[in-house]
Amino acid sequence: MGPLEGIKLLEIAGIGPGPFCAMMLSDMGADVIRVDRANRVADEFPENRPMDLLNRGRRSIGVDLKSPEGVETVLRLVEKTDGLLEGFRPGVMERLGLGPDVCLKRNPGFVYGRMTGWGQEGPWSQMAGHDINYISIAGALHPIGHKGERPVPPLNLVGDFGGGGLMLAFGIVCALIERQKSGKGQVIDAAMIDGASVLMTMFHGMTQMGMWVEETGTNLLDTGSHFYDTYECSDGKYISVGAIEPQFYAEMLRLSGLDKEKLPGQMNRMAWDDAKETMAKVFKTKTRDEWAEVFDGSDACVAPVLTMTESREHPQMKTRNGYVEVAGIQHAAPAPRFDRTSAEIQGPPRWPGEDTETVLSDYGFSVEEITSLREKGAVK
Repeated sequence: MGPLEGIKLLEIAGIGPGPFCAMMLSDMGADVIRVDRANRVADEFPENRPMDLLNRGRRSIGVDLKSPEGVETVLRLVEKTDGLLEGFRPGVMERLGLGPDVCLKRNPGFVYGRMTGWGQEGPWSQMAGHDINYISIAGALHPIGHKGERPVPPLNLVGDFGGGGLMLAFGIVCALIERQKSGKGQVIDAAMIDGASVLMTMFHGMTQMGMWVEETGTNLLDTGSHFYDTYECSDGKYISVGAIEPQFYAEMLRLSGLDKEKLPGQMNRMAWDDAKETMAKVFKTKTRDEWAEVFDGSDACVAPVLTMTESREHPQMKTRNGYVEVAGIQHAAPAPRFDRTSAEIQGPPRWPGEDTETVLSDYGFSVEEITSLREKGAVK
């Protein structure tokens, strides 16, 4: 009974940010049908569930998109759904016969979500790329790292998932809301370079105000300061410090036993490196968990750096049911939370094509039509 209950969407199967976007929409209650390639459909489905958690909560159909009958099958689904999301290079969907013009002709209220790294136009639009490349061009990778060292990619969270998947999900929901007024669908062009650049808005502003230096690892939030960084503990594990505000900084100093009088002023940039060395020596005197106990319940803005496995057992995560088990697999619980229309994982990942017959039947295909499509290889 999530907030998007009643919304029906098609996901043209892809990797990474596309499935993440579809997962987010499914978690919120949308009925998302994943259109997988027919050649990925196995002759028999194993009893165990697939482990690609990004594919959770959606039924899957296997369709040959190079077959005229397969394309027509998808277009019949377009007529009865609210929107579609795809992550191919510009022009691919048009060549398949499933471009936005064709879909909007079939369903004028259709919301067509497109996600690419570089965008639908421009000199780089047809080039291959990955998250690390997109955030490089967006100016988001350069500031992430320690002083004097090379930039460190933040996994693929900023380009693929934040700048791509989440932005497309946001765009689709915005277009669905606008459709309530206009009755018309539209195309969403979600480019990861755009999304990553938007995520950097605060830093664009700080740079132009002279509050951010474009030298990696020398600023307030890029590990340049001694009060916003990670420190190794005696057991080789790490603690994170984010004591920015003066009152939180003072509390961090008090609980760690650091002598405020022996440290320079908090915002004295010239002394940050020396202050880091002092703090590093102090945090080396205890284990990570010992420091976690010292700071537990305080306003010092200090927390242990946990592994993904450890995160599942942290009291705060457990209290909020931050992880849930579905079909014997641990998942991050849907976010954000709603007090009335609760978000929920609609099921474990499905094998490609596992729900072909059920979905087609639900969308008005007769037994004879489904049989004919199977015999022609248009669906599997």
